Amino acid sequence: MNFVEELRWRGMLHDIMPGTEELLNKGMVSGYIGFDPTADSLHVGSLAQIMTLIHFQRAGHKPYALVGGATGMVGDPSGKSAERNLLSEDVLEKNLAGIKAQLEKFLDFNSGANSAQMVNNFDWFKDFTFLDFIREVGKHITVNYMMAKDSVKKRLEGETGMSFTEFTYQLVQGYDFYYLWKHENCALQMGGSDQWGNIVTGTELVRRKGAGEAFALTTQLIKKSDGTKFGKSEGGNIWLDATKTSPYKFYQFWLNTSDDDAKAYIRIFTLFDEGAIKALEAEQDAAPHQRAIQKALAKDITIRVHGETEYEKAIKSSEFLFGNTGIEFLNELNSDEVIGLFEGVPNFKVALTDIRQGINAVDLLAANTAVFPSKGEAKKMIQGGGVAINKIKIPSAETTYSADSLINDRFLVVQKGKKNYFLIIAE
Repeated sequence: MNFVEELRWRGMLHDIMPGTEELLNKGMVSGYIGFDPTADSLHVGSLAQIMTLIHFQRAGHKPYALVGGATGMVGDPSGKSAERNLLSEDVLEKNLAGIKAQLEKFLDFNSGANSAQMVNNFDWFKDFTFLDFIREVGKHITVNYMMAKDSVKKRLEGETGMSFTEFTYQLVQGYDFYYLWKHENCALQMGGSDQWGNIVTGTELVRRKGAGEAFALTTQLIKKSDGTKFGKSEGGNIWLDATKTSPYKFYQFWLNTSDDDAKAYIRIFTLFDEGAIKALEAEQDAAPHQRAIQKALAKDITIRVHGETEYEKAIKSSEFLFGNTGIEFLNELNSDEVIGLFEGVPNFKVALTDIRQGINAVDLLAANTAVFPSKGEAKKMIQGGGVAINKIKIPSAETTYSADSLINDRFLVVQKGKKNYFLIIAE
């Protein structure tokens, strides 16, 4: 497999330094990508870089994932309008452990010569004194060179300015490349297109300080066709950690992708070959309403991030909310998963003691909760057959619900019409 060609046809390649492709075609090359440790989980915005490393390893090269324990204490100004919060050592340790566990799902850390490796730049910076740094690194890169970078120019021209801490970031990242070039034989650094300036500083440091040669490659920044930011939802980031973004919500994020975006994402975020993708595109063009690409995309990524069991749960959850899956499905979920499934759905709490005594439907929906604004409105819609509890139409306004009606001994699911859900939680 030709790594660069693979990125090209997938629409991922942005910039490549002359000589890089020739180097990669000669034999196994060690290369790395840096990951930001500002949280204990990566999010879908990191997936493009993870996929780059996957293709790199599949092409026979050796991938390094550098998690910036030291640079996380500084903050990269690239693409940022304000200075980032600095992190403590304890928080960084927790974040690093979470990120490594996620990377192990994607990269093979036990494949012989081209096994993936994870490195932490705190290991080589923790004993590096400031005087040593300015003497051994600072003297090789001029201020003129650093000032010419777009990321620096934009911040200096803006209202917030730029701290000396951030200004030195490109030297710190550049030294990472030099260190890995010298100690791990890393000849290539990869990253998003916003990292080009930092990466090139590294190649320059290898040339000036080490009299060596290093290379650079960047991938396209992922954008949505409507101009909004990729990887965000109404609730914020879409995380790879199931406790931060439920597998159901993760699955729905990909399933709800627009047709134009899905055609780009199926190339970037899956390992499907060109033939399989063209077949999916033909299927989508023939029957757009079936959303063949979105379904294949959501299935592939959800299984790789969360596993087959969670994917199956996500499917059943979708069918429960939008199809004909019965209420018994909720008994397969724990309380947190039920609450996660109904995230964004109005929910009301009632006293468990009240439920145990029994509450008639009208009081339950209009007095103990605010599913209906008045008892009269509740009674009218119940008599019209338009209200269901636990997927069963309420037969009359006098129907009583008790502890025996609770799902998982805790929940009642109310539907007004087909699509308006409410969750009642007994506590």
